[in-house]
Parts: sequence; structure tokens; C-alpha cells
Amino acid sequence: MANDETPYPMSDSSDVVDESDDDFADDDDVELEVARREPQVIERLVVEPTMLIAGGEALARDADGRVVFVRGALPGEQVEVQITDRRKEWARAEVESILIASPSRVEPPCPSVAAGCGGCDLQHANPTTQPEMKAAMVIDALKRLGGIENPQVEFGPSLPAEGFRTTVRAAVVDGRAGLRRHHAHDVVFPEHCLVAHPLLNELLVSGDFAEAKEVTLRIGAVTGDRMALVDPSSDGVVLPRDVLVVGTKAVKAGRRAWIHDEVAGRRWRISARSFFQTRTDGAEALVDAVARSGGDAFAGAHLVDAYAGVGMFAGSLLAGSLPDGVGRPASAVVVERSASSIADARHNLEGLEVRIVKADLEKWSPSNADIVVADPARAGLGRKAVTALATTGASVVVLVSCDPASFGRDTKLLTEAGFRLERAELVDLFPQTHHVEVVSRFFR
Repeated sequence: MANDETPYPMSDSSDVVDESDDDFADDDDVELEVARREPQVIERLVVEPTMLIAGGEALARDADGRVVFVRGALPGEQVEVQITDRRKEWARAEVESILIASPSRVEPPCPSVAAGCGGCDLQHANPTTQPEMKAAMVIDALKRLGGIENPQVEFGPSLPAEGFRTTVRAAVVDGRAGLRRHHAHDVVFPEHCLVAHPLLNELLVSGDFAEAKEVTLRIGAVTGDRMALVDPSSDGVVLPRDVLVVGTKAVKAGRRAWIHDEVAGRRWRISARSFFQTRTDGAEALVDAVARSGGDAFAGAHLVDAYAGVGMFAGSLLAGSLPDGVGRPASAVVVERSASSIADARHNLEGLEVRIVKADLEKWSPSNADIVVADPARAGLGRKAVTALATTGASVVVLVSCDPASFGRDTKLLTEAGFRLERAELVDLFPQTHHVEVVSRFFR
């Protein structure tokens, strides 16, 4: 691990499309990344990365001690790299050759990776060792950004590393759907996507999307429902008859379209423009992790479910299937800014003791609460949202973070607001990528 006395900038997701302001954004979808100029090769050197950091690059240092972020390397390797961007305190590089390989290194199992697909950036690491690398990323972020002296991270359940994704957003070229190359507009057309659910893979590989520019494919793993949200129009699209096909123009004009899936023993309506986790077993794992983190603090409590989406956490905690020893809240306030998600939450939570509020959390007038569950976008909570959550008077905050750097920053803010980090559980929803979810418990 790098010397803690020598700081370095956290490599994060700031150079990819930030979908957090879009009603149907999915923070963990295969990103359609912004086009960038071809990087100019400045120099070559040999480095020995010590760890992965937030953003998925490996951290190394050159002979002068300058930080080098290396894409495609693993901790413990010796690699020759091309420096593509050099700054005063850090540089960015790509692997040119591997001189000493990590025992964790494997040949990427998906041929689309060799073709340049930017969706899975960690297929060169054995899936069994990926959680340990991600835990190191989280621990590093908690130390550097969160100010936690000796952070501990627990491991959640092991989830399948193939065939799990229930949502993919793809580019369309000449009617074919494909995935973007890393930091480019170029498109790779997979013959089979390693991580896509079989019901989704069929649509991605064989669908005819006519004159569309982009398509978001979504399926219900339990129900078998399938939907294609086509941009800008569904005209001329050819897909199997069971697929609900709708254009973004029609949805923006007011047409409603949705699928259903099942999590925690409950059926959830998920509209075309609503956020939902991109794997059903992962959503189930998150519900269980949130329940474990809250534990008996949920019993009889007044809950605030912030960034609630379609109401999955509030609905599951109030009336779903929960692990033993987890109490049920007495009531909940659901806070969400997306009109589409709010409409789904009203449907999904009907009959439960819930009040639904359409608001940005930063502008929300806080309700009193005993416990808060917050599942923000990749950018995290931020200072204003932390202030709002602290104003509820809740003694426990269960935070669901989908970016280690954001988790570190939010930990610092929550600490300043009087909370203390009690536990953090890593839930690896996205094997083969650097992305990871962390469910944590803060109390005061």
C-alpha cells in the first residue's frame, strides 16, 4: 500500500457520463463514455502497482515517487507502461507489457474485451480475488478521504460473475446494438455478453433497432418481463413479440411503460425511466445487507428512505422477506426526486404506512426519523444532503454507496455531523468491473 504520508488524487468516475440528473439514470449501467482525444504517448517506464483504487486503475509510483494510475494492471505486478498524461503530481498510463504477472491475472473470458469493449474493466482478474481488491479500494478511500484510522470491511454474499445483468444501455449503429470502447465513441458488437442475463443477451445480440441511436434494455429475472427503451423512436424496431418496445420521445410525451420483477418476496413495478438495481439477486443482497446493518434499530421505528427509487428498501423493510432478528419499522417517509420512480413507488407501496415525498434531498424539509436508509447516486450524499439527514434526528444512518471515493467523502461528512462508522459490508454486485456497493451503518 502506498505511503499514507504522500497523498494522491483519487481516481474516480468524473471522466464518464454523469447520469445522476437523468430520471431513468442507472448509476451502474455499462457506461456510454464520452469521446476523448487519442492519448499522446509521452514516455514508457516500468512500475510495480500496489493496489487498485476508486475508479479501477492500479496505483504505482515512478522513480521520483510520483503517482502513476495504470489502467489494466493488477497489484503485485511489474509492468511496462505508456504514460499518456503527465501532471505535476501524478500521471496516467496504460499497460504495454506484463513483465511479472499477478497470480490473480487471468485471460479475459469474454472476447469483446480483446475487441476493446469498455464495459468490463476487471476481467483480467480472477473473480474469486476481485472482492479482496475492491475491499482494499474501500479501505484506502476510508483512510484517505474518510479519516478513519483503522477501517474494517466485511464481505457480503458471493454472487455469480456471469449472466447477471438485467439492464444494459447500448449504442446503436446501422440497427445493431453494441457497447462503447473505453473512452471512445467506437462501438464493439458482442456475439455474447459475458455478464448479461440470457433474456437480455438475446436482445442485445440479435435485435434490429432500425434508425435508433441508443437503446436501454431491461428485463425482470424472476418474471421474465422484457422491455426496450429506444432513443429516439421505436419505429421499425424488430424484437421478439414478448418485448415491450417504447421510444424515448413517446415516454417523454407521457406514455407509461414498465416491467415487473420480484425482490424480498414482493413484486415491483419498474418503469422505463425509473432506477432499479441492474441484477435481481444483487437487489435481494442489498435488501438483506441493509436489514442486517439496521438490525433491531428498525423495530417499531419511523424510517426515512432517501433516494428511494421505486420504494424497494421501504417496501421490503415494512412488508418483505427479511433475515431473522431484523425488526420492522412502524412507518416510513419515502423521498425521491424522479417523477417516474415516485409513480412506481406509489404503486409498489400501496397499502403500507408510507408517506411519499417528491423532492431533492438537498432541498427537502426533513421529517423526524429514528433511522435513515440512503442510497444516493454515484456522486454520493454531499454536505447538504448529510445536513438534511442529520436534521431528521435519526440515531442510525444506513448508507448504500456505489463508489468507494464517494463513500470515503460521505464518511468524513457524516463524522463531522456527529455520526460514527460502525460497520461496512462490501456487496460485489458487479464482478468483472471495478464497481462495488458498500452498505454501512453510522450511529450517534
